[in-house]
Amino acid sequence: MVSAISEIEERLRALSAEDKAELIRTLIADLDGPLDADVERAWLAEAERRNLELAEGAVRPVPREEVFETLRSRLKR
Repeated sequence: MVSAISEIEERLRALSAEDKAELIRTLIADLDGPLDADVERAWLAEAERRNLELAEGAVRPVPREEVFETLRSRLKR
C-alpha cells in the first residue's frame, strides 16, 4: 500500500500546476458528494433576498474594513 501511495505521489508531482488544481477540485467534489439541489435553491433565494434588501434600502452595506475590524476585535477577546 505504501509503495502504491508513493507511486501516486510521484506521478502527481510531475503534473502541471493546472492539472494539479483540476485534480484537487475533482477530489474535493468527490469527497463532498453530490450537490443538494434544495441547498443550492436555498442559498440562491437567500442571496436574492439580501440583494433586494440592499436595493430597497432596508439594510445598509457594511464596508469590509468595518467587518474585518469587528472580527479582529472579537478574536482578541
